[in-house]
Amino acid sequence: MNPSVLNKIKEIVGSPNVLDSDEDRLVYSYDGTPLHQQKPEAVVIPQSEEHISRIMQLANEADFSVIPRGSGTGLSGGSIPVENSIILLMNRWDKIVEIDSDNLMAWVQPGVVTAKLQQAVEQQGLFYPPDPGSQNICTIGGNVAENAGGLRGLKYGITKNYVMGIEMILPDGRLVKNGGKNVKDVAGYNLRDLVIGSEGTLGVFTKILLKLIPKPQTSRTLLAFFDKLGDAAESVSEIIAHHVIPCTMEFLDATTIQCVEDFAHLGLPTDVRALLLLETDGHPAVVEEEAAIMEKVLRKNNAREVKVAQTAAEADKLKTARRAAFSSLARLKPTTILEDATVPRANLATLIERTAELSRKYNLQMGNFGHAGDGNMHPTVLTDERNSEELRRVEKFFNEVYEETIKLGGTITGEHGVGLAKKEFLARFIDIPALDMMRSIKQSLDPNNILNRGKMFSLAPKCEGKLPG
Repeated sequence: MNPSVLNKIKEIVGSPNVLDSDEDRLVYSYDGTPLHQQKPEAVVIPQSEEHISRIMQLANEADFSVIPRGSGTGLSGGSIPVENSIILLMNRWDKIVEIDSDNLMAWVQPGVVTAKLQQAVEQQGLFYPPDPGSQNICTIGGNVAENAGGLRGLKYGITKNYVMGIEMILPDGRLVKNGGKNVKDVAGYNLRDLVIGSEGTLGVFTKILLKLIPKPQTSRTLLAFFDKLGDAAESVSEIIAHHVIPCTMEFLDATTIQCVEDFAHLGLPTDVRALLLLETDGHPAVVEEEAAIMEKVLRKNNAREVKVAQTAAEADKLKTARRAAFSSLARLKPTTILEDATVPRANLATLIERTAELSRKYNLQMGNFGHAGDGNMHPTVLTDERNSEELRRVEKFFNEVYEETIKLGGTITGEHGVGLAKKEFLARFIDIPALDMMRSIKQSLDPNNILNRGKMFSLAPKCEGKLPG
């Protein structure tokens, strides 16, 4: 970056709010995604909407890219710098501006940590359901940018189901406000839903309005162990067929169970093929009825053992089995590549079995876990990025996993986003007209391509599109 441009940035936000030492640039050269890294030219900490607006205007004039970033927990490379870019660090915009109990809504800044918002609203008897696995560190702005899911997605939905309004700075520096506290509002295009999941490519969020709901009165947590994957998958389908929609329905395979037990020492059996974690919540009478139905179905489908939590502390212990999955697997090898494939629920067992077959075909160590109720799995390969031969096998493995996912009517990402990591897959698997429409929206709002340049797709049209068949 031209030193004069960097000096102009310092004039806008103040020198103390620009980090440009080699050490600072290295710290912000990566996020939660393996195999991707690039140093930014600087890390910029804006103090006001005016600062962001002026930085956007300067980026258009001087042709550098602006990469919005929260806590950097993303798993698709969405906040990784590109060549000639700055990081726009938003994690210090961390105020809960308002909790409106009358309208069941909350205004927050984008840097608010998800778990802190949940704790704050629960103190008032309210509930914000989206709960990504990184909820203790990830930010609301990042959740909205990636349209994050979580363990409670089956019953309560994902981030987009709770966003009522957004204020953001456009790539040309203008402030736009969309949505509000009206429960019904169909005036014009739904710009709010357009930018949810846009991965920082269409605007920089400065304030977000979220819907809240009453906090469930009680809950009941169950943990079931199976000797056959098919029995676990059949349990998922049959529970839903009984018109029971648990708030949580999670799956762990044998490799993941072993790693969790080695890490957390929860007393899990390590000779089973699958584990299901289920939770129902709501009115006490409904919870008791649904828990009884789930336990009956689990036992009918040959669950070796079903544990039912009797206290909140015991429930938290059972849920640790799922929340510790990623960190437990990551202990085994230097590089952990966690991906995100989603299929219709009816095809989940096929995807799980096929993924296991492919890991054996390519001789890879893999654990699989995820949101069984959503059909959303996280095949996780344990490898070493210094082993180039094994990385080639990893690439072939995920290529076939996603080919199989698409054949089963699925999608290449259910909650992690496209970013850099899945940019190639998006270009291969999406219809050309849909890809062209995305490009047109991006070019219309950001003609100079300054905001999160190079993420999701390339602007220059290529011979891309959905594969035949």
